[in-house]
Amino acid sequence: MSRLVKKAPSVCTNLPLDNADINNKLHLLRQLLRSCFGPTGRLKQVHNNIGGHVVTTSSSSVLLQSISSSQPFINLIKTSILNHVSRFSDCGLFAAILCLSLIEQAKQSGLRGNVAIRVNKHLLGLCTTYLQQSDCGCKVKLDFCSSQSLITLARSTISSKPACVLTEAEALHISRLAVQAFLLTVPCNSPGVVNLGKIVTVSTEGHPVLNSAVFPGLLVDMPDVFCFNKLENLHPYPLRMVLFSASLAGDLSELGDGVIEVHPGVDTDSQILDQLLDLGKRVIKDEVKLFVCQKVIHPVLQQYLRRHGIIVIERLGITLMEPLAQLTGAQPVATLHTTIPAKAYGEVRELSVRQFGSKTMLHLLPPEESSMCTMILCHRNETMLSELKVVCQKTEHVLRLTLKEPFALLGGGCTETHLAAYVRHKSMNAVMETVSALGCTQTEYLRGVEGFCCSLGSVAAALEHDGGSSLMDLSHAHHWTHPADAMEEHTEDSLGVCGCGLLETSSNQKWTYLNTKYTQFLPAPLSGVSTVQPRVLDSFTAKLNALQVAVETANLALDVRYLIQDMN
Repeated sequence: MSRLVKKAPSVCTNLPLDNADINNKLHLLRQLLRSCFGPTGRLKQVHNNIGGHVVTTSSSSVLLQSISSSQPFINLIKTSILNHVSRFSDCGLFAAILCLSLIEQAKQSGLRGNVAIRVNKHLLGLCTTYLQQSDCGCKVKLDFCSSQSLITLARSTISSKPACVLTEAEALHISRLAVQAFLLTVPCNSPGVVNLGKIVTVSTEGHPVLNSAVFPGLLVDMPDVFCFNKLENLHPYPLRMVLFSASLAGDLSELGDGVIEVHPGVDTDSQILDQLLDLGKRVIKDEVKLFVCQKVIHPVLQQYLRRHGIIVIERLGITLMEPLAQLTGAQPVATLHTTIPAKAYGEVRELSVRQFGSKTMLHLLPPEESSMCTMILCHRNETMLSELKVVCQKTEHVLRLTLKEPFALLGGGCTETHLAAYVRHKSMNAVMETVSALGCTQTEYLRGVEGFCCSLGSVAAALEHDGGSSLMDLSHAHHWTHPADAMEEHTEDSLGVCGCGLLETSSNQKWTYLNTKYTQFLPAPLSGVSTVQPRVLDSFTAKLNALQVAVETANLALDVRYLIQDMN
């Protein structure tokens, strides 16, 4: 009988944000995430102390999933941010840094938790209302008549992940491919409800990034090098094809569950092989030219099919089953014991061979217009390729969000500084009425406004990692960076352009360092100021939701009174 151990009591922590250990961990997490933010963010290597794969990334989705903590407060913020990223794919670091900054500012200001929560909620309402307005000064309408704004949006997403290790030319090439692939998934002539297509990504390690390409249709691995000369003889098009999800290896284990009775002297292997060859005769009779199986095909059946001029593909894998069925109209056959119905067959308009280094692929084009394409991603090593694949998938999602709301926000920290200046100015209107509605003093309200605006400014300042200073102009409230090695008296010459690239320095321009005192003002509109297109754009839908998630998660953390942990 095992020894019984008395259950230990749960540990209860009162007012967890007053706990020094919890605050230190929150501060460390904020510093960790800040250092990853933006195009010049520093990479992080995450490794389990008992061994395993080393993860190198600066992406919030990969980083937050890789790090683990026994502190429930950390896990609360992690879960909230990862939930946002899973739905919108972008602005995860923005949400996390803003959330942690709001918590830190509320504690430093000495505000009561309930007051900070009410002020944050009020200021969030000001931000979201302003961002939804048509005359919002940091919102840009996307022009679908030109791909340039979409490429800028895609490039901003891709360039913000330095673990991809891309040159300017490579980043632009991948951005163009991402937009091309996205546009190929949008049906041209589809009345009624529009269903977007699918992008299948194929990774090829050890080749230059500029070799990456996008193809309409589907590309699958083609190990059968002996069939290439048969492609020229395949006519007329379209070609009939069949798709099997069941294994055709001839193993007894593939016949299903239950008891199998075998009579003495019966050769089961030959009987199963005869059944496989009968299947081959049926597909030959039905004039099938492409035979595809998700799993393994028996070598004898493969040889028999090829001898009759049929292209055979085995080990397709489960990930390509749905795209192939959607492309060709085939219905996967799950058994070899019944006659294949006519409706299960699919069609391919054309077949061709594509070569990518050592990888040979069969290019399948659908019989009719299809919104499916294949993106071949190349990179120099596995780590960079893995990060690039994740980033391209997120970019596709960001581009899809523009179909619902065709807007973008100015990037490079300009939206954050613009919002901070707007909130400071707007919150000064009708202060007494606002204070009365929120149930706080005027001093508390002004402290809450200052903390909220400083948190927005700290997100913009987090983009600088090389010792430079972050500034804001006092007319349009855009974000500017002053390099660390530039002379202070030559500020105007060293600033160049603002973070989003819309504004250039001028002799009559005035600046202030971020999170320093300045006279509040209403940011001037950009209309008529510049005809230059922004160089950096952020997803409007993703960033708006990230702003809401950041404030709501910070308010939730500020509202926690007790932390109860079961230590058994």
